Amino acid sequence: MGAHFGNLQKIKDGKRTFSITPHIPGGFITADTMIKIADTAKKYKGILKITSGQRIMITNLKEEDLISIWKDLDMDPAVKNQYSIKNVEMCPAGFCKRSKENTIRIGMKISKNFHGKEMPNRTKIGVAGCRNACTSVYAKDLGVIATKEGFIISAGGSAGFHQRMSDIIAEKLSEEDAYRLVEIILDYYNDNALMGEKLGFFIDRIGIEKFKKDVVEKL
Repeated sequence: MGAHFGNLQKIKDGKRTFSITPHIPGGFITADTMIKIADTAKKYKGILKITSGQRIMITNLKEEDLISIWKDLDMDPAVKNQYSIKNVEMCPAGFCKRSKENTIRIGMKISKNFHGKEMPNRTKIGVAGCRNACTSVYAKDLGVIATKEGFIISAGGSAGFHQRMSDIIAEKLSEEDAYRLVEIILDYYNDNALMGEKLGFFIDRIGIEKFKKDVVEKL
């Protein structure tokens, strides 16, 4: 990934193809932006892929077209630095009969303020409006879940190479305190983890009780 923010996807018979992924906060997209993405993909003979991270990837692209494609899209790249907060995934919340709170509000606030923030390793955040925890919140580095009694914050999940279920850090929080605890955990992780250390492995190294005590105390 460089100034053109394209990922090398494939080398076949000496031909290199690339993909790009524009930033779509929470997976919520206007019809006009959807049309613009489709038109751009068509123009450059790209293949569209709906990703697991609530985004639309355009792949099968030529490297020499990448700068022009970003210009046509006039959108920010989803990921500028791999060691950062890569995405904040959200369930439909306010549009779902099961949600206990419209968590799109806190999700968008987290996305706006923290998306792209540099971290010791790639970090994913999940936000859900009920305990069904759609968007696999418990497998995310950081999770925010609304319940009848208030918000749950979980941390340390991973569905990747070394899978790990997240730990519950605090429950029955107000929305304001939930947001603040997310901020505290991200700062604590940034200040104390080793470079390249995923949040879950950082928790395992220092111990869950110490982690909980240190972050909740700050709240």
